[in-house]
Order: sequence, then structure tokens, then C-alpha cells
Amino acid sequence: MSPSPARVIAVDTYDIRFPTSRQLDGSDAMNPDPDYSAAYVVLRTDAADGHEGHGFTFTIGRGNDVQVAAIDALRDHVLGRPVQEMCDDPGSLFRDLIGDSQLRWLGPEKGVMHMAIGAVINAVWDLAAKRVGRPLWQLLADAEPEWLVAQIDFRYITDALTPEEALDLLRRGREGAAERRSRLLERGYPAYTTSAGWLGYDDDKLTRLAAQAVADGFTQIKLKVGADLEDDVRRCRVARSVVGPGVRLAIDANQRWDVAEAIRWTKALADFDPYWIEEPTSPDDVLGHAAIRAAVAPVKVATGEHVQNRIVFKQLLQAGSLDILQIDAARVGGVNENLAILLLAAKFGVPVCPHAGGVGLCELVQHLSMFDYLALSGTTEDRVIEYVDHLHEHFLAPVVIRDGHYTAPTAPGFSATMRPESIARFTFPGGGFWAADPETRKGKAA
Repeated sequence: MSPSPARVIAVDTYDIRFPTSRQLDGSDAMNPDPDYSAAYVVLRTDAADGHEGHGFTFTIGRGNDVQVAAIDALRDHVLGRPVQEMCDDPGSLFRDLIGDSQLRWLGPEKGVMHMAIGAVINAVWDLAAKRVGRPLWQLLADAEPEWLVAQIDFRYITDALTPEEALDLLRRGREGAAERRSRLLERGYPAYTTSAGWLGYDDDKLTRLAAQAVADGFTQIKLKVGADLEDDVRRCRVARSVVGPGVRLAIDANQRWDVAEAIRWTKALADFDPYWIEEPTSPDDVLGHAAIRAAVAPVKVATGEHVQNRIVFKQLLQAGSLDILQIDAARVGGVNENLAILLLAAKFGVPVCPHAGGVGLCELVQHLSMFDYLALSGTTEDRVIEYVDHLHEHFLAPVVIRDGHYTAPTAPGFSATMRPESIARFTFPGGGFWAADPETRKGKAA
């Protein structure tokens, strides 16, 4: 009798929160006091290799309450799954999760449930990459184009991208991949930093951190804007005077404005030569973004961190609403859906500059950009991954930045595994930090 196949035996969830609001790290016009947090999931198996799949989605504090509950609601779809079968075809689980008719009613394919699906799917990809002993970017870049296309749900997007077109893009994208891999391993992938530009920082801190960013080799920095125009003019003047004319200065309104206000405000900051205006209005407003883009050129329009699925990205591209597409590794339905979005961007010739302003997001999204460079777009021109310098020490394989570039990760997996001691310390509300925190004991949640 042949032995039974290894299966998923537990789906464990954790509410992990970090008190970043106390230093105003991550502060912007819409979110003045974020506590960077992860609704975290671990897929445990009875496989002899002992590997686990780790994934998460990002919130800024109390959002974890509902996000962890949403991941828990998916448990029955995953428990008992044969490990090899699941890792050989993550797309099958993806289709099962988005196809649950009762949970789908809460979406479909958007919001809390879709982010929960993304956390679980990303954990599967983490497990799959660990089992073959490769970092995820390498697993994806080495995969056969036909297999990658089979991982994608083309429903609702074939009017913009067909499976046949996707296959052709991936086949052509592999040309010259070996030479690009050598360059990636030697030089890394270009980054920009937001660490200097949080809205709550005073001018002295902005000055110090912007100067440090240039010294560290970054050729682009980003400032949060949108709360007060006079304040934004002053802060942009300070930043531009520090970094000089040769460094790109991006600005980010975090969805603060109506369309007319976005146009007026961006034009008021045009003297400081902003490279892009990010999230100038609601991420759902496809036509609003198109109107803004037409009015503020040559300032580019960038958006994507809150775009909820591949369908809205499709519409943004079809309507000519953006110059820069910003994927987020933990917003949509995980790696499978981000593959579709990367292919859409390649079809429309729009550069992808991922969002990574949150705990663990830098660790994840570097893999997707490196795959895109090696096996799809074939270029890093006008492409940068966001970098923030918070909380990397809590991961077993943290990002490494060298001379303004992401170093290609070499550890097997999706770089998603948190240190056990960090999970124990920052699990809310009973972890070591929160249990000892006076504010938590007073009943003030993170």
C-alpha cells in the first residue's frame, strides 16, 4: 500500500501589530496614526520536509480584527489539501476560494474577503517555493509560460488580454533572461524610498532623512501630501532643496482629493517638478484618474495600492487613466492575480512600480518585480520598487538594500516568514509587548 500523501493539517492565524503610530511612521493625509499590522497565516503540513507556508495581508491596526476573521473563514477550503497537488497548481485553490458562492457574495473579488484569499494564496506560493528550494522570483521566472498562464483567471479581462496574448508575452519575455539574471544578481532592482516623507515628520527630520536617502544611493524619494496646501508647498521646497534637481521627487495624496481639487493641488506643486502624483483621488474612480492625468501632465499619475482586483486595473489601463501602475502583493488575490495584472501592464506598455509601504510588503513584492524583469517586461527603465525602512528585522529573510537597489533574495520561499519571537511579542493583545503596554492595559486598542 502506498503511503498517504502529505496534507495541510493546520491553518493558524495571528493578529500581529506594531506601534508605528507612536513615531508617526507611515503617517499620511488619510491615515494620521497607522499601526503597521499583519493578519498572518501559517499553513502547517505533515510533510516529511517540515516546510510551512507563510502569508499575510497588511492593515494599519484595528483592521486586523476583521481580516483575521476572514482568513479563518477560509480554513475549511485548505485543511486536508494534498500538499504536492496544491503546490503544483496554486491556481486550483485560487479558483476554489474565489468561487465559494456564499463568501463571494461579500465581494465578489474585492475587500476584506479578497485580501484574505490573497494571504492564503501567498502562503501557498511561499510553501511551493520552499519545497523546491528556490526564492519565489526564481520559481516564477523559470516556470514554463504555459503553466503560468494556467495559473491565471482570465474571467472579466479577455476584452483586454486573452490567454493566447499572455502566452505570447511570456514567451517573448524570456528572450535574454539569462543575461538579465546576471545583471539582477550583480546590481539588484532599483528602489525609491518613502522613509523621509511621512506627513507627520517635521522639517528637520525630513531634511535629515532626505539627505541620507541621496547618500544611500536612492535616485527617487516620495513625500506624502494632501492635508494642507501651504504645508505641502513648504515641505516640497525643503525636499527639493535637499535632494537637488537630479533626484526624482514623487508625491502621494493617499486618495485625499476630489478630481478638481487633485488637479488644482498638483498644479500648485508643479514648480517642484514632481515625477508623479500618487492616488490623487478614489482608487475606484477610473474616469476621474483619466481627467486628472490629462490635466496635470507632464506630472505622471500613479495608482494601484488600493485597486481591488484585476478588473479595475484593466479599466484603468483601457481608459488611459495612469502612467504608472502600482501593484501591491497583499491587496488583490495573491500571486495568481498579480500575474494577471503584470501581464495587463505589459500588454499596455505601462511601467509597474510596486507599492511596499507596510510591514512585510517590501519582502513580498520584490519577488514579483524581479520576475517581471526577468520573464516579462525585460527592463527596469522607469521602474522602481518602493522601500520603507521599518520592521524588516522581524523577518527571517529581510530585504537587503544596496546603493538604492533591492538585492535579489536567495532564501527559498516568498520572504514572508516572520521570526517566532516577533510573532510572540507583537501578537495583539496578548503578546509580550502589548500585554506590558500601559495604553493597551487601559483598553486603548492599537
